[in-house]
Amino acid sequence: MGGISGLLGAIALLGFLAFLAGVGLVVVSASQGRPVRGGISLALVGIVVGLLFSVISQGILIVEPTQVAVIFNTLSGDLEQPRRSGTSVLVPVVQQATLYPIQQQQYTMSGIPNQGAIQGNDAVRARTIDGQEIYIDITVIYSIDPNQANTVHVRWQNRYQDDFVRPTIRGITRDAVSRFTAEDIFGERRSELEDSIQSVMEGRMAQEGFTLSDLLVRDVTFSQAFTDSIEQKQIADQKAQEAQFRVQEERQNAERVRVEAQGQRDAAITEAEGEAQAIVLRAQAQAEALRLVSEQIAANPSLIQYQYIQNLSDNITLQLVPANSPFLFDFNSLAEADPSFTAPEVPVPDIPEAPTDDETSTDSSQ
Repeated sequence: MGGISGLLGAIALLGFLAFLAGVGLVVVSASQGRPVRGGISLALVGIVVGLLFSVISQGILIVEPTQVAVIFNTLSGDLEQPRRSGTSVLVPVVQQATLYPIQQQQYTMSGIPNQGAIQGNDAVRARTIDGQEIYIDITVIYSIDPNQANTVHVRWQNRYQDDFVRPTIRGITRDAVSRFTAEDIFGERRSELEDSIQSVMEGRMAQEGFTLSDLLVRDVTFSQAFTDSIEQKQIADQKAQEAQFRVQEERQNAERVRVEAQGQRDAAITEAEGEAQAIVLRAQAQAEALRLVSEQIAANPSLIQYQYIQNLSDNITLQLVPANSPFLFDFNSLAEADPSFTAPEVPVPDIPEAPTDDETSTDSSQ
């Protein structure tokens, strides 16, 4: 109760003490032969004050903001509407109040000593779908729903933490773990396990008049053999990833070499095609030049002779040709082709006469 109830109780206690003092005074006065009227008056006042304030103190209910009061009517045997924070009046003996806390409460089950509600290893032991045994440290944060306080009072009263919260969370956790493999819980699906436990626990607590605020999976402990196997697997996976990376790097290098070779080949092909095209163009040009020359020669047969003369050196006065070679210049054909053409005069060089026999003999005799 609050301060007012305590004050009224103190006054009632003083009244009862006054009653006892009056009774004692009556006994002493009677033994000494004195009047006992004063003692009787004091005893009567004390008993009246004690009873009055005792009843009043029992009829005033003070509920703090962190509490809710469950009211039981002894006459009807029913529970009345729960009373929230404030001061209210009860009918003594007829109405009985039981207070419950509605602030946040937590219950921790841990394998580390001095961290859980129960000393020692109190972690939840569960077994996964693949037969691995694990230990889970869990903290449940909850509160009593003020509107469902009567349900809590009827079903659990003050035993709700030991008789409901603890066994329920342990059972739900074991059931949830049995649907996962140890590797799932060790890896990325741990949060999924936590969400699964919290979802089921939230609905179960709501049925019993509680509100689940949060559920925390604080730690998960695996067997040493499983931990070693996971570490070995991680090492193997890491080596496999490194090998795959090296293979990928080699593939990239091979692809780069292939692309470079393809580029060089394409460049060589392009260059060869260009050279071939140039050769074809030169051949076509030479063929065209020969065709034009042939046309000119066919049209003017003397052209080749004229070109021959033009190419002779200026200091040539006489040229010998083989005796069996046909004449280079056909003067007759030239004259027929051009009436104005006249054969060039070729100077005849002076050739000394051969000495006669007489001159030879004379010279010999001399």
